[in-house]
Amino acid sequence: MRFGRRTLVAALTALSAAAAFGPVPALALDLDAAKAKGWIGERRDGYIGLVDAAAPAEAAALVAQVNAERRDAYESVAKQNGVPREQVEALAGQKLIGRAAAGTFVMDAAGRWIRK
Repeated sequence: MRFGRRTLVAALTALSAAAAFGPVPALALDLDAAKAKGWIGERRDGYIGLVDAAAPAEAAALVAQVNAERRDAYESVAKQNGVPREQVEALAGQKLIGRAAAGTFVMDAAGRWIRK
């Protein structure tokens, strides 16, 4: 069964608030704060990455936790729509980079971190 891009977008939107982008209560550092400090950025594959190697260990832990949550969410959307997870990840990456706040880091097509 094939579903269109609209179906995937709708599914990603539904999951976005709950699983992929919500606050991470187990850590004192939240995603928005880490992005504002320039430690973390949005990657093209729908995940976040550590921009600054000198960022505190808490930022690296946040990356790991958020990415695990996003992977679970993407896997769920992919299964519901009968598409590869990579397709969901790529679409999510486009949306997340498009919605990233001005001044935060995003990954460009060449794999470099740039300020939006």
